[in-house]
Amino acid sequence: MKLEQMPTADALGARLVHSLRAEGLSLKKGQLLGVEEVHALQRAGIGAVTACRLEPGDIEENEAAARLAAPLTGAGIEAGKAFTGRVNLHARAGGVLRTDSAVIDAVNRLDEALTVATLADWEPVVPGQLLATIKIIPFAAPEEALGEAVRRLEAADEPLRLHPYRGISAFLIQTTLPTVKTSVLDKTAAITRERLVQVGGRLLGERRCPHTADAVAEAVSEAPPADVLLVAGASAITDRRDVLPAGIERAGGQVLHFGMPVDPGNLLLLAEREGGTVLGLPGCARSPKLNGFDWVLQRLGAGLEVDRAQIMAMGVGGLLAEIPTRPQPREVAPPLGEPKIAVMVLAAGQSRRMGRTNKLTELWGSKPLIAYPVDAALASRAVDVVVVTGNAPERVEAALRGRDVRFARNADYASGLASSLKAGLAALQDDIDGALVCLGDMPRITAQHLNRLIAAFDPEGQHSIVVPTVDGKRGNPVLWGRQHFEAIDALVGDVGARHLIGQHEDELVEVTMDDDAALTDIDTPAALAALRNEGR
Repeated sequence: MKLEQMPTADALGARLVHSLRAEGLSLKKGQLLGVEEVHALQRAGIGAVTACRLEPGDIEENEAAARLAAPLTGAGIEAGKAFTGRVNLHARAGGVLRTDSAVIDAVNRLDEALTVATLADWEPVVPGQLLATIKIIPFAAPEEALGEAVRRLEAADEPLRLHPYRGISAFLIQTTLPTVKTSVLDKTAAITRERLVQVGGRLLGERRCPHTADAVAEAVSEAPPADVLLVAGASAITDRRDVLPAGIERAGGQVLHFGMPVDPGNLLLLAEREGGTVLGLPGCARSPKLNGFDWVLQRLGAGLEVDRAQIMAMGVGGLLAEIPTRPQPREVAPPLGEPKIAVMVLAAGQSRRMGRTNKLTELWGSKPLIAYPVDAALASRAVDVVVVTGNAPERVEAALRGRDVRFARNADYASGLASSLKAGLAALQDDIDGALVCLGDMPRITAQHLNRLIAAFDPEGQHSIVVPTVDGKRGNPVLWGRQHFEAIDALVGDVGARHLIGQHEDELVEVTMDDDAALTDIDTPAALAALRNEGR
C-alpha cells in the first residue's frame, strides 16, 4: 500500500487517508475517490489530498476483515457486515464463550495490519452480545499474512466457540439453625432461582432440614432427579468433615474437591452422587453479587464439565471482590445494590491516662488527632460520618469545624463506652446497612483501610461483621451489620461490642492489613510523644 500526498487531479481511484470537511463537502476517511469525489474536492478549492493506493499483494480492508472473520464464525456466532475494515461477531444465544488465546495471539502477531479482539475465555454472554471484533488497521492487509492467519484459524479446533445454555434443572437443600431467619432462607431460594434463570436453567424445588449430617443425608437421598443438587448450609463449610460434606457422603456421594481460588466463593464444595453434580454452596451464594458459585453454575448451565482441575485453574481473574485503591467522594452515591455504610467515630472518652489533656485535640503534624480518622472516613466509601462527643464536646467539635460530619453528644459518657455506642446508633440514618465503629485516637487509619473493610462486608453472604487483622491479631475499626445493632444497643457500662464477635463467628470475615494502623491507638502521653517523634 502506497500512502502519499498527491494533487487532487491525480487522486482518482485512491482512498482518502483523513476525513475532509468543507462548505458543501464531507468525505470520510477511507473514502474511495471516484470522478464525482475528485470534482467535489476541486470545487471546494482543495488542490492536494493525502491518499493511498493499493499495490499488488494488498487486500482491501473490508474484504480482508470478512475473510479473517469467516473461520471465527460457527454455531451460535454470527458475523456482521464489514465496514471501515471491521467485522463484529455477535452471539446468537446466551451461553459461555471459549477462546483459544494461543491461536488468537499467534494471529495478532503475524502482521500489524491484522487484529482480532475477543472477550475473555469462559465469559458468560447473552443473546446479541458482541463477542469479538476483527479490525484491519490500515486500509488494506498483505495477502500473504492474511492467508496465513486464515489457515491458522481454520486449522485450530474452534478458536472461538459459544457453548449455549442447555436448560439445566436444579434442586435446592437448605439447612436451618435457630440463628438463621426464615427471611434469609426465602431470599436465598429467590436468588438461586434467579441465578438459574440467568443460565437458562430452572429450580425444581427446595427442601429445608436441620443443620446435621443425618438430616442432610436424608434430604440428599430423597431429592428429586435434577442435573445439579445445590446444598446451602446455615453455617459455612469449614472442612471436608463438616456437616454438609459428611451428609453428602452418608447419602452415597463423593466429595471431589473443597475450596476454590475465587474470592468471594472460597468455600465451595464439589461432589458427585449417582453420576450427578452436587455443590455445597459458599455463604456468599446467598448474595446476588458475583462470586465463584456463578462461575461454576455458568459452566454447568452450558453443558461444560467442571472438575477439580478446572476449579483450581480459576485463580487468575478470581479476585472478584472490589478492592478500592483510592478514596472516592462521599457525595457520590454507592452503586445500586451496594450496602450503605456509615462511620461512627467515638470521641467521647475522658482520656484519663492522658492527665488533664484531651488527647483528641492534641496536634500531630498540622491536625488534631481526631481529624485523622474523621478525614479518612470522609474520603472513604462511607455515605455518612457521625462523631460521638462527650468529654469537652465543644473543643472536639471545634477541632473538626468545616468538615461534613454530624455530631451526636453523649451526655452519659462518664458511664463508659456502651453509652457512646448507643448515642452513635441513635444518630444513624434509617437506611444504613452497617456501621464502622472507629476509635477517635487512631491517627494512622486511612480511607484505604476503611474501604477494604467495606468491600468485604456482605451480610447476605454471611459476612456481617468485618474485622481488620495484623499478623493474626484483631484490631479496629470493626464493621457491624444492622442486624447486630439491637444487641449493641443493649450493652451497658464500660464495655464495647467485641464480645459479640465470639457469639457470631459464622458471620465474621477477617481482613488482613498490610500495616499496623489497626492496632495503633494513642492512650498515654508516652504514646503521643512516640508518635510525634516518628513524624508524619
